Amino acid sequence: MALNSQQRTEFEENGYLVVRNFNSRERVDEARSRFGKLFRGEFETGLQPDEWNWRFGSSDTSLTRQICNGWKSDRAIARLVLDEQVGRICAELMGWPGSRINQDNVIWKPPGARQVGFHQDDSYQEWVDPPSMVTCWMALDETRKEGGTIEYVRRSNHWPLQTRKFTFHAPDDYHEALKYTAEQLGIDDYSIDAIEVNAGDVVFHHGKTWHGSGYNHSGQPRHTVVSHCMSSDSRFHAENVGPVYGRYRKYGSTEMDESFFPVIFRKDGYRSACLKSYTEQ
Repeated sequence: MALNSQQRTEFEENGYLVVRNFNSRERVDEARSRFGKLFRGEFETGLQPDEWNWRFGSSDTSLTRQICNGWKSDRAIARLVLDEQVGRICAELMGWPGSRINQDNVIWKPPGARQVGFHQDDSYQEWVDPPSMVTCWMALDETRKEGGTIEYVRRSNHWPLQTRKFTFHAPDDYHEALKYTAEQLGIDDYSIDAIEVNAGDVVFHHGKTWHGSGYNHSGQPRHTVVSHCMSSDSRFHAENVGPVYGRYRKYGSTEMDESFFPVIFRKDGYRSACLKSYTEQ
């Protein structure tokens, strides 16, 4: 697909863009079928994900379940996250020469699951140079407001970056960070949009766009795969250390190894050589 000028303007103005029928039903169903295995620790590739925030038998059942970099553990997740079209649109929206994967999220929000605090993705990117990203949020189910779908603060991509960290998982008030920031900026009138889409639809959002999600009051689970992309030219920050992803930095170098941060799209047609064989297995 190709973005039109209206879509690009919508993203620039509002900080997010909904794209319908982006992923095929086959890919959606395949990825959703892997969630149970992933959170039980049954990894197709034999590798644990970089972050595994919820586990069967030991974690609080009221929490939203999350895995980071599930693409390294399961190829069905990888086929969504590392898709060339995702990288192309991310690069186009941000004016980058290309895109590489920063990380992914595999998110499972069962009925009754608690909130995820409002935040800006870029506030967690101090370890990257430049410290910015754009995200493709992929719905694997029909999502509705009462089901704890993602919510965006319209035009908040134009706000300054908030560096103070607030509670991310299951805060008492998932608007706390948003309220604090708006008050500090003297903004008392902002609009929150709850995204209601179908399986296969996606939303691209800017790294500065404020977003979060409420309780799942519905009787249905919400399964989502999220691809966070950065510029293909990104490097490790020369001084700031990433406590998780800094483990992939080579000593004495800021270069990002494509085995761990593959280039999924570049305007000259380049994609990391490992992607084809890995995703087609």
